[in-house]
Amino acid sequence: MEKPTVFVTRRIPEAGLRLVREACEMRLWEGALPPPRDVLLRDVRDCAGLLCLLTETIDAEVMDAAPRLRVISQMAVGVDNVDLAAASARGIPVGHTPGVLTEATADLTFALLLAAARRIPEGIEHVRSGEWKTWDPLALLGAAVCGATLGIVGMGRIGAAVARRARGFDMTIIYTDHERKPHLEAELGVVYASLDELLARSDFVSLHCPLTEETTHLIDADALRKMKATGILVNAARGPVVDTAALLQALEEGWIAMAALDVTDPEPLPAGHPLAHRADCIVVPHVGSATVAARERMATIAAQNLLAGLRGDPLVHCANCAR
Repeated sequence: MEKPTVFVTRRIPEAGLRLVREACEMRLWEGALPPPRDVLLRDVRDCAGLLCLLTETIDAEVMDAAPRLRVISQMAVGVDNVDLAAASARGIPVGHTPGVLTEATADLTFALLLAAARRIPEGIEHVRSGEWKTWDPLALLGAAVCGATLGIVGMGRIGAAVARRARGFDMTIIYTDHERKPHLEAELGVVYASLDELLARSDFVSLHCPLTEETTHLIDADALRKMKATGILVNAARGPVVDTAALLQALEEGWIAMAALDVTDPEPLPAGHPLAHRADCIVVPHVGSATVAARERMATIAAQNLLAGLRGDPLVHCANCAR
């Protein structure tokens, strides 16, 4: 039987590639950067399947360029780069990879929180630059984490995993979401609050909501002004949840104390951007899921979703209602 042709838009861990290679005629983009738009439209043309990353825009134009397309599989949790309505209208299931990167992303979130609170990057630079001359009782004073108040915006899988870590630091945890989560309130002792109340009360605000029309620039100038002047903002969700210009102004004018970002808008953040050079802003390059175990599992599930869609079977994780 002839193998179906699929396009994989970037090299992913071999655990996933091997599954695709064995079952399909695999067309793989080998570039270090995402495939240019014209290449994507060209190489998907005769494909039955597409395995993509969040760096590609998969819209109606892409789907119309591939009349044989039976499944789209994304190696990510979020699917804000995929037009789900267009896929559903064409009967194309869209796979994604929730769950497997929860713990890795929560670990990274807490690493950012601790690094910002205790000014770890500044301390490293202090040593490397030769400024460390003696023990100084006033040098690099940071914020206490143990016993502080953590506000979590978005109490999904990752938000809940962050809350579990925060309990180990004896933090008071409040959260906001589009709906209350009574089971998590009972399990984790978290308390529901409005966004405004959360911003005003929290020593740390950690973002874990999906990117939607409603959450784009959810953290804007008004929101940042409601935070404590000593507050620290952590974003491990999506860059556009935060208004970048407003965040820069907030740091410049002292509305908040620090920010720690795994995601940015634009992404990648240009090396010359002011946020990349501020001592009160930590920026890392979207590495929330960057553990060997998490990425291998993501690649495997993405491949399984792809192959299930090609067979006409239900996907392991499907983001739309096409089937």
